[in-house]
Amino acid sequence: MKKIGSLLLLSVFAGAITLGAYKLFFETTNYAFVNSSGEATTFDTSYTPTSAKGAGINEVDFTIAAEKTVNAVVHVKNMAISSGNPSNIFDFFYGQGGSERTEIGTGSGVIITPDGHIVTNHHVIANASKLQVTLNNNKSYEAVVVGSDENTDIALLKIEPEQPLPYLAFGDSDNTKIGEWVLAVGNPFNLTSTVTAGIVSAKARNLGRNQSFIQTDAAVNPGNSGGALVNTNGDLVGINTAISSRTGSYVGYSFAVPSNIARKVVDDITEFGSVRKGMLGISAIPSDSRYAIENGISDIDGVYIGGIEEDSAAEEAELLEGDVITMVDNIKVRKFPDLSGYLTTKRPGDKVKVILKRDGEQMTKMVTLKEVLTIQLPVLGLTVKDVSKKDQKKFKIKEGVKIVRVPERLSGYGLVGKILLAVDDEPIEDKEDAKALFGEISRYGRTSLTTLNEKGERERVIFQ
Repeated sequence: MKKIGSLLLLSVFAGAITLGAYKLFFETTNYAFVNSSGEATTFDTSYTPTSAKGAGINEVDFTIAAEKTVNAVVHVKNMAISSGNPSNIFDFFYGQGGSERTEIGTGSGVIITPDGHIVTNHHVIANASKLQVTLNNNKSYEAVVVGSDENTDIALLKIEPEQPLPYLAFGDSDNTKIGEWVLAVGNPFNLTSTVTAGIVSAKARNLGRNQSFIQTDAAVNPGNSGGALVNTNGDLVGINTAISSRTGSYVGYSFAVPSNIARKVVDDITEFGSVRKGMLGISAIPSDSRYAIENGISDIDGVYIGGIEEDSAAEEAELLEGDVITMVDNIKVRKFPDLSGYLTTKRPGDKVKVILKRDGEQMTKMVTLKEVLTIQLPVLGLTVKDVSKKDQKKFKIKEGVKIVRVPERLSGYGLVGKILLAVDDEPIEDKEDAKALFGEISRYGRTSLTTLNEKGERERVIFQ
């Protein structure tokens, strides 16, 4: 027993010495000092060096960007007059309609010049009978629409201030990086001058609009539309536009029109009165389509050209079906929104450098962009283009439009490639004339089309 007790005592003593040595030589203690105010100051003694400014979000100062932005972001009130339902049977039968009522919608806008030009979303000002803009200092002005583009969802307004206004300069949205801090500034739920922070979550998001959006996780809610997305320097890198939500309120992600697109739209409206679009003239095959999967091109890093439009910039530059576009100018192209988003910032006549792969070899093509060649017609949804000189000579015609694409429901009529001469016996001069004529036909009535086939024979197609 004595022997066992001695061994036990020796083991305890040895353990104490080992623990004491570890404490003395290896382990560092967190020390807390109590200052004169009775508050404890804790020193971090971990082995990982830390920044003197702290970690994470505390290293970023948002105050300068917020101060620069809040006074340049305005509240936009859209007042639209609509007719209600007939209030009695006499109104119904005598066509007097119901009483008019004012519907009010709200959003945000960004002052971009000291004399009162304001950029916002098209959907913020759509169908407005009157627009009122309220500054951060609570001064209100009536605004007029200088111009608007539904495709990019960008509009330009103008107010007449008594003195120069604070404004934001456009930044270069192509230089934004995933993971970069950004601020969203706007008026959600009529709460003016609201600032939220997040990071750039992704770039070149499509959202089914064949466009390119910046995705962030900065909180954006109804009323933020048209507001500013700025970086930590206070540069305007986007116009907040949409949220991803099943509830109508913010649940995690928001989307902004890149500033380079917004700036180009504003410049076009100011200089030309409308938006001019430089087109490449290709159709791309989506990587997740059945065709791509069946033909082994679903994992291609780039844009696979599935078709080249006749008389297009791509055809003139000798791009071919099967080429894979990997870069345009200095922009890396991984998917179609990368390409379409960049080209949205270009005008007809602009030259772009297209880097592509053809049969495994890389090559460079200089492409001069052209005007939009095609237009989609109302009601039937046909996509047409003006007849080329080649077609005019071949068919001995001067007017008409060529059908280049049809919706799936009309695919069985064999219309693609034919020349459309008339709708309901009204002759068609060009694509703009066709758009106007198709806008007048009824969705539910009888419609007849007069066309020319490849042999130059006239055909008549009737839709009931």
